[in-house]
Amino acid sequence: MTSAGLSGIDEPRPAALSRRQQLAGSSARSLLLTVLGELVLPARAAAWTQVLLDVLGELGVEHKAGRQALARTAAEGLLTSERAGRRVRWSLSPTGVRLLSSGARRIYSFGAARPAWDGRWLVLLVSVPETRRQLRHRLRTRLAWAGMGSPAPGVWLCADPGKQPEVLEVIEELGLSEVAASFVGEYGAIGSERAVVDQAWNLAGLEAAYHAFIDAFAASRPTSPGEVLREQILLVHAWRRFPFLDPRLPAELLPGGWVGAKAAELFHERHEQWAETARRRWAALVECIEG
Repeated sequence: MTSAGLSGIDEPRPAALSRRQQLAGSSARSLLLTVLGELVLPARAAAWTQVLLDVLGELGVEHKAGRQALARTAAEGLLTSERAGRRVRWSLSPTGVRLLSSGARRIYSFGAARPAWDGRWLVLLVSVPETRRQLRHRLRTRLAWAGMGSPAPGVWLCADPGKQPEVLEVIEELGLSEVAASFVGEYGAIGSERAVVDQAWNLAGLEAAYHAFIDAFAASRPTSPGEVLREQILLVHAWRRFPFLDPRLPAELLPGGWVGAKAAELFHERHEQWAETARRRWAALVECIEG
């Protein structure tokens, strides 16, 4: 993840985000995926179109945009539809279950304590011509998702050598095995380890994003079941980007008092606090349509 990968969050610390500001940059499909992963996936049950549209509507998504998001997600093979009279209900396809389950594991486990760092790095050398822009973009996206950063063109690194099988899978799937090489080892005597970290990742921008998350949810106190459901979706939707943005560096490589730990604690506390009420509210909406 280069500094460019964090463009848009490398400004000075923003003020607390309003709910409207939080959702302004969110597409209907992105919000739909959050709803599917947070509510439909755990229930392992179909969801009526009207329920999905109503919940998305509470998040500021117009019905037309919601229907388009459903159609697009189904066209991508993540949803299947079933008609019951004049109504339609949607179920996750096997592909959808697999994709959302993988995402859920990352989202809900992110921020958990990690083993002590042994000082070793995974370094990847891979060259993709500038003319193959789409491939370069896919490579950057996949490697960033794996927690790797790029301090220089063609060079990627990660402070977790255990990620090598995941990185190998990316390289093989993109057909880059012939132009890639990896190394595992400790940092040498030349240069500064912290300087390399600063070149590979924009920690200042990431820190600002974590502060914005805390500002947005630390004081949140929803009262009604509907408000809890809405806040729970917003919470997960805001948090789900951090496994992509944050390389999970060891404490030795982070600034003192790293705010990411505080943000993770807040996420897990709020999510657990609201989970039961949000699930009950969702079940009640489904039962209302079925009744």
